[in-house]
Order: sequence, then C-alpha cells, then structure tokens
Amino acid sequence: MTSQPEQILENNLVNQLVQLGYEKVVIKDEADLLINLKSQLEKHNKITLSDTDFKQILNYINKGSIFQRAKILRDRVPFTNDKGENKTIELINQLHWCKNEFQVTQQVTMEGMYKNRYDVTILINGLPLVQIELKRRGLELKEAFNQINRYERHSFGAGAGLFQFVQLFVISNGVNTKYYANSPIKARSFKQTFYWSDTKNKLVTQLSKFADIFLEPCHISKMITRYVVQNESAKVLMVLRPYQYFAVESIIERVKNTTKNGFIWHTTGSGKTLTSFKASQILTNMPKVYKVIFVVDRKDLDYQTTKEFNSFSKGSIDGTNNTKALVKQLAGDNKLIVTTIQKLNTAISKAKYLNQMEVLKDKRVVFIFDECHRSQFGKTHEDIKKFFEKSQMFGFTGTPIFEPNAGTNEFGKRTTAMLFGGEKALHKYIITDAIRDENVLKFSIEYINTFKKKEHILDIDVEAIDEKEVMEAPERLDAITEYIIANHNRKTHSKEFTAIMCVSNVETLIKYYQLFKAKDHNLKVVTIFSYQANEEDKDTLGFTTSDFDEVDLNEIAEPKPTYNSKHTREHLDSFIADYNKTFGTNYSTKDTQSYYNYYNDIAKRVKHKQVDILLVVNMFLTGFDSKTLNTIYVDKNLKYHGLIQAFSRTNRILNELKSQGNVVCFRNLKQHTDNAIALFSNIESKDEIIIEPYEDYVKKMNDTFIQLLQIAPTVDSVHDLKDEEDELAFAKAFRELMRTLNVLKTFTEFTFDDLSINEQTFEDYKTQYLDLRDKVKRENAKEKVSILNDIDFELELIHRDEINVAYILKLLANLKNSVSADEQEKQLKNIMDIVAGDTKLRSKRELIEKFINEHLPVIEDSEDIPDEFVQFMTTEKLEAIKSLSQEEGLDSDKLEKVIGDYMFTEKIPLRDDIIGTMNTRPSLKERKTKAERITNKILEFVETFISGIMTE
Repeated sequence: MTSQPEQILENNLVNQLVQLGYEKVVIKDEADLLINLKSQLEKHNKITLSDTDFKQILNYINKGSIFQRAKILRDRVPFTNDKGENKTIELINQLHWCKNEFQVTQQVTMEGMYKNRYDVTILINGLPLVQIELKRRGLELKEAFNQINRYERHSFGAGAGLFQFVQLFVISNGVNTKYYANSPIKARSFKQTFYWSDTKNKLVTQLSKFADIFLEPCHISKMITRYVVQNESAKVLMVLRPYQYFAVESIIERVKNTTKNGFIWHTTGSGKTLTSFKASQILTNMPKVYKVIFVVDRKDLDYQTTKEFNSFSKGSIDGTNNTKALVKQLAGDNKLIVTTIQKLNTAISKAKYLNQMEVLKDKRVVFIFDECHRSQFGKTHEDIKKFFEKSQMFGFTGTPIFEPNAGTNEFGKRTTAMLFGGEKALHKYIITDAIRDENVLKFSIEYINTFKKKEHILDIDVEAIDEKEVMEAPERLDAITEYIIANHNRKTHSKEFTAIMCVSNVETLIKYYQLFKAKDHNLKVVTIFSYQANEEDKDTLGFTTSDFDEVDLNEIAEPKPTYNSKHTREHLDSFIADYNKTFGTNYSTKDTQSYYNYYNDIAKRVKHKQVDILLVVNMFLTGFDSKTLNTIYVDKNLKYHGLIQAFSRTNRILNELKSQGNVVCFRNLKQHTDNAIALFSNIESKDEIIIEPYEDYVKKMNDTFIQLLQIAPTVDSVHDLKDEEDELAFAKAFRELMRTLNVLKTFTEFTFDDLSINEQTFEDYKTQYLDLRDKVKRENAKEKVSILNDIDFELELIHRDEINVAYILKLLANLKNSVSADEQEKQLKNIMDIVAGDTKLRSKRELIEKFINEHLPVIEDSEDIPDEFVQFMTTEKLEAIKSLSQEEGLDSDKLEKVIGDYMFTEKIPLRDDIIGTMNTRPSLKERKTKAERITNKILEFVETFISGIMTE
C-alpha cells in the first residue's frame, strides 16, 4: 500500500491511545461535549454539580481569547452553589499532572460559520486540550497545519468556545509528526511547529512512536501544565521544543539530587532565553532553593533578558539598574533576579555592601550564567564561587570554550567544562541538530576578493597580505562600499531584511561610515561603538566603560588607533546627530543613559527594518536576536566562537522568503570557518551548515523546470489541466521553482541567462499560479471540499516591493506618452502582466483596468495621472462602501469608523463592533456567521482600496 487512508491512520491512533490509558468516549457534537465536561469535572473535583452550578462555570470560562482561556485553565473557577456557598473547582491539576482524567474521542462535529468535523481530540478533565489533525501518507504536513487554521476561523469558537481551550496541536501524515502551541492565527507560523526527539536529539517522527512518548497521558499533561509558557507581551502561548525540555529537566534533576554544577550547550539561535527562564521559574518554586540569580555579562543583555523574562511572566523579575538596587533585591524577598556579572562582583567585593550580603553566604543560591562563553573565565567568577559558599552554578552557551579556543589568564587555560564542574554538557544541541530540525537556517558564505596580486608579488606570504596598510587602503574600502551598495538589495530581497557589517576597529568603522555617507544610495546606515575615555581626557566620558565595554569575540587585543584630529567620541556624536535627523530622536554620548537609549533604539529599528545596515566593531555580534536580519558583511578577522557567534546573527527562522543567512566575507576566512565548524560540530558536517554553491542551485532550478514542463508544457496548457490532482502537481512544481529562484537571486553572480527558463516565461507561469490560487481562495470561501484547500501557495516568495501602485502610474504615464499604436499595445500588455503577477496588485486589477479604459483616454497631461487616479479611487471607494452597506444592511458612517479603527490599530474588528454597524441586530444563531462574513468583506475592501494606494 503506497498511502495509508486517513481513516485507518485515525482509528489506529485512537486504539493506541486507549492502550496508553485513555478512556475512549463517543462525542458527536457540542451537546455531547458539554454533558461529558460536566461529568468529568465532577469526577476530577469529587463533587456533584447542579445544572445551575455548571451553567455558572460555563459562563465563567466562556470568555476571552485563547491566551485568556489559557489563564482560566490554570486558575480555580468560582461558582455559588444552591445553598448560597461560594465554591471553586479545578480545571486541571498542575502540581500532580498525572492526577487528571484522560479521554480520547474522534470526529467531533462543530458548527460555526461552517460545519467542521475534527479528527482526534484529547480531553483532559472533559476539556479539549490537544487537537490532532491527520493527513494521509504522502501529503504535506503543512496542509494539516492550514486545515487547523481553517477550523479556527470557521468553528473552534462556536458555542461555548471549548475548543479555544486547546493548548497543543499535533499534525501528522503518519510518517512525519509535529506539535505546536495554540495561539491566534496571526501569531501562528508553520516555522514554529516542532518535531519531538530523544535526549540525544534523534527525531521521533513516526506517529505511533510519537504517540507512545509524547501523547502518553502523564507526559502530555506535564507538557501542558509545566512546559507551555504564556508570553505576556505578545499574548501568545509558547511550548518548549524537545531539547529545551531535556535541558530544563536535567538542571532540575541535578538541583534536586546533587550540589554539582553543569552547563548546557545549545547552539546560538535555539532559544536559550526561554529555556533558562523555564528552568529559573521551576527552580524558584523548589523550597530548598533560596534564590535564583540569572547572570549576564553586559548591560545590553541585561535589558534584553529582563524584557524577555518579564514577557514570559509579567513582573517575574526586576532588572537591577545599579549595585545598590541589586543588594536590596538580594537581601529582600525576590526569588528571581537578573543582573550583570559586573554589578554582582561589586556587591560581593565592596565593603559598604558586605553587611547586607553576609546573610546569603551560606544559602542555597542557584546561579544561571547566560552566554557563559564570554566573561565567566576570570577572577570575578572565582570570587562569586568563594563568596556564595553553598551556590550551585549552571551555564548556557551556544559556543563553549574548548582547548583550541581557550584563552589564558592568571588561572591558566580554562574550558567551559572545567569552569562548571569538569564534566561534559548536561545537554547538547549543536548547530547541525538545529539546521536539521529547521530551527535555524544554513549559511550562504561568499568570499569577495578585494585586491589583486601583482605579478612581482605572487610569491608573497599570505599573512603579509592581511597587513593593516593593505586591508585599510582607501581604494579597498571604497571598492567594498561600492560592492555593498550595488548588491544589498539582492542580498536582502529588496530590503525585506536588514544587515549588519562588522569591521576590525573603530578607525576603519569611521572611514566606512564616511564613505557610505558620501555616496549616492537609498540605504539607511547607522553605527554604534565604544570609545576610549583616555584617548585625551579620562574625565570627559562621565561613565564607566564596564557598562558598555566591547567584547573581543576572539579574546585578541586589537591595537588601539591613533587620532590626529577628532576624538572618536566626536565622530560618534556626529554620527548620532545623523541618526537623530533621520529618525527624529535626540540621543548623544553626554551620559550613560542617553547612550544606552541610543543602543536600544538601534536594536528596535534593526528588528523593525527601519535600518538597512548597522555598522559595528564588536557590539551586536553576540546576544542580539533579530529574525528580520539576514545578512552580515565581514571585514574583520574572526575565528572559533567569535566567528560562529557573528555569523549566527543572520540565521534565525522567519518565513519562506528567508531561506538562509547570508555571510559576505571581504577577507579570506575560509580556513577559520572550517576550523570553527570542526570545533562546534565536525568538519564532515560542513555541507549541512553551508548551502550548496551557485552551480548546484542552477542545476536544481533547471531540473525543476523540466518537471514543471512535464505537467504543463506551455503556459496556456495550465488552463487545460484535467483535474485537481494535476492542478496540485502544477502548484507544487511551480512553488519549488520559486523556492529555488529565491535562493539563486541572493548570489552575486545570478543571471537568468544561466537558466533554462527565461524571466518572461517564469512571470507567465507565475500569473497562472496566482490564478489557481485565486480559484482556490474562492472555493475555500464556499467551504467546498478540495485537495487544494490547504496547500500553502507561499505568496511571500512573489511580492516585490518595487512593484506598487506608484510604479504602475509611472508606466501609465509612459503609455499615455507613447506615439505608436504598437508601442501602446505592447506597454498595455506589460502593465496588465505586472498587475496580474503581483500578489498585492491583483486585488486592484479590475479597478486599474477600469481606470485605463474609462479615464486614461480623456486625461490630457500625463502628469495629471496620479491626481486623477486618487480621485478615481476615492469615488470607487465611496461607491464600494455604499454597496457593502446596502448589501449587508449596515450604517455606512459606523462602517467607515470600523474601517478607520482597523487601519489605525491593524487589529481585526471585534464581533461586537461589526454587530454595532448593523441596522438590524441579527438573531443569536445568525450573529457569528454574519459578523464573520462582513469582517471578510471589510478586509477585502481594505486590501483593494486602501493598502498600497499611496502614490508618493
């Protein structure tokens, strides 16, 4: 049998869950679900509930978002019994997670906007907390993911909204199985679905094995009660990945049973902050632990970690701004504290604090060191160990210190293992594991030769070529700047992503900044660096460099530059003035706080794509996470942990468009790269970490095009595909073509001339692909059953920022000014092809055609086209609002207000707001369906008449 029918897969899973200890229960619809919930809550709480009691409980829990219901799940639910007594019940036992009631059912039917039937549901104490959706073998897992999203829109919120209590989703096609946390659809991404694994990171993908381990009643309940994290700032649920789970468990077990230290080796980008938070949170609940102190080694990380910890648990920690505040917290009731190693050192070494600190000397204090590859190797670490006599220390690092990359200090050559007890890592998850699991991206590394050897120096020693004079020659720096300006769009997909550039020293950074400033381009280049107070006057700085000391990633002291005129601080203030002018801010180096605020503002703007290139020496090369950063330009000698840390700024998972992290080296770091890969994984893993060369992707593109031609030999033949199976095959083949082209376009040498398919043919097939997608969208709206319903068309691979309404209006001006009929016809076809081939413009296709046919002929001056188009769109927009109001019986003024609020907040209108626009309030039964239909029409209206209409 080549593929297992979905029903057999489902029945086998249910039978297996029964063997694991679940009670099988038949639940056809919500009525059955509610009857079962009442009986299970009674059983779990050892109580009898009257119908009035149960109605109160239902009313209490049927409110709020997925996030709010997750909170309700973990609280006790109040009600007043028939005797007037105030009582509460428990929805789930969080402390003893095995002591809950476990049931499994299948094919529950829920009717909301449409009627849906769900595959397998796991009930805990009667609440549906795990939903499992299955596809037959051979189908993409993403289709099950998209199916769940459809159910979320159409029926999960129906009735008493019990399916909004789902904490975890499981999707499987039998061969591959993944899990993920429930969150609002806007916050969901297939990139945030995870495989389970064993402690050695061996994946458990087959459904029956996954069920035995992950869906075992005690384990699934433990995952829900202990390892689902509520992110307060984003109002979403997060669930730990397997390696995070095993790391936390290993720390908890060590603290429970020993006083030994240990370290966790989890590769950069794997989510160490969430892991360390969860470990810290659980440790604070252990009676034997007096305090948990999370230690970072720089103020910027202190800020970032405090913010992230508080997002996981609001107010869980109070970041310490100074040593006095730290000492107060250490002596007070705070069980969880985040601080820098510098402030902690001051607290235990300064006489004025010792009286308050004395009480901690013999207490069980657990330290967790973040990024322990950096600064926990000197005297400070030894002093902390000596002061806190009963301390237990754990370190997290993505790049441990081994013999080859170990520095030497007064304690000799020391490795991470030596520092944390002399043992191997408590848990290890290296870069090859993360790439295989699709938790981080591979790297694309290009080495750009920046100078040519003259014939008479062909025998020159390679090391001599790297001399400062050659590497900092003005001609070389100028050529690199020109290269970046010419290729930045290519590397970042037309500035859809941002970049960082690291250079060898501040002097060179200043030269690069000035070069960028002097040249003609549209890139926003900003910079930040530390400066030495003693270049001219020790007292001019106003703050200690320990707050913002640059971390030398390779522990190699770089020669300090000499300055004949301006102090580096003057240069930095000049560059900050440029920044202030660009962004309307008011930062400077006048005091610590302003400089620190400048740092944080840069971090935010890089993450929000308001900065194109951030120019640094060492800052931001470790500890800075930005999913929207995909490129690093390197003109600096890096090696070992410094190289991996810097490169890893680029490879955070985001979306389909971000297919790899781009590393552009202007120095020959190939051997250093090989050495780093060998140290932190093994040299045989190189092909797993670095993407294939350009030629391989050209071959892949050409092979994929051949497969496409076998399905649709010509562009027009797409219309003749005989059934949905053929349409699906075409969609998948063209999607693979897009994915490969997406990578190819980032190579400097890319040209369509190397491919079997030319650019026009690709665009023509793309139009057919988008037509198919529109057809599926229409069928989805009718809830027609189709194998194409849940395919992901990955539209982010298509839209190009430079193609917008303003661009089309320029082409219309050219069309208006064309003299010959042939030229006009050619230009008109080009315009309509562009509109048809762009995801954002397709919604405006009919309007643009109407404008061309009815208005363009009567416009005399082509310069009037933008104003005429705005007037045309305004008229059409008002007409569309009028039509929508009449069709749905809405108050047009109230409708306009709802649309305006949506445009301002970008939050989808609430159901009550939609109902408030209706002239006649619908019945309770009709309310949800009608509100969702009107909401969809509002979103379509905004997409058509407002999004992307700005012509300037």
